Amino acid sequence: MISLYDVAAPAKLNLFLHITGRRGDGYHLLQSVFMLIDWCDTLNFELRRDGCVTREDLAASLPPDDLIVRSARALQAATGTRLGAHIGVHKRVPAQAGMGGGSSDAASTLLALNRLWQLDLPLSALKRIGLALGADVPFFLGGRNAWVEGIGEKITPIQLPIGRFLVVKPAQGLETRSIFSDPALKRDTETAIISGFAANAFGFGRNDLQPVAQKLCPGVTQALQWLQSAGLSGRMTGSGSAVFAPVLQDFNLGSIPHGFQVRLCNSLEIHPLLGWALDDSFRVDHPSG
Repeated sequence: MISLYDVAAPAKLNLFLHITGRRGDGYHLLQSVFMLIDWCDTLNFELRRDGCVTREDLAASLPPDDLIVRSARALQAATGTRLGAHIGVHKRVPAQAGMGGGSSDAASTLLALNRLWQLDLPLSALKRIGLALGADVPFFLGGRNAWVEGIGEKITPIQLPIGRFLVVKPAQGLETRSIFSDPALKRDTETAIISGFAANAFGFGRNDLQPVAQKLCPGVTQALQWLQSAGLSGRMTGSGSAVFAPVLQDFNLGSIPHGFQVRLCNSLEIHPLLGWALDDSFRVDHPSG
């Protein structure tokens, strides 16, 4: 039996997230930098010749029709392949954290099965499939840290300094829709430029979603206060409840509050699966927010 083992699906942090406006169709205009980190899920793949897609949860239980299964079936539908797969999932990245765990799983599934099934689809084709699955999937397929603008459709790869970050996920999670639909959300932040960000990559800007998130989820405030007690300056990542802080020197964590997931993470320069599909430099437009 042909197998692929230990395929990584890394999480991301939003180093900042600004909302600069809102279109008539309701989509929010944003600016952000997405940075890959080494907090990863691990997906194991085994070839099935009967066309079935099955999943085995090796850690936390996932919904039956999660993004991993949906990605595999979407790839089958797009290509007409009669092959299937058994997928073992060791889930580590927390859900509703704003770290892109589900989208990253989807991207790694598409890349791994494209190879396992010998489909040889280029990256542009995988991005089109991924687009229907989640707004962040094309970023993870692209495999590089990126400056993101518009409604999420403008993804510009950038180089970032190497960094270490303490990432904290409180017990509570947050749904993206509840934040973006809140009337108190700030939607008029001034447009930034890459050179301004580059002058202070790990301290630039803010997360415009954070005040609303703190109102909706007390755990966000508790996590930020806990980081502050350790002498660290934290902010929220994405539209979930996780927060993070750059770590530049030794620090004292103290006791970890009950229910918190805490990890010291390193940034990644590239995705572990970069190069698994031919990059034909095709831009894919996709909505977010």
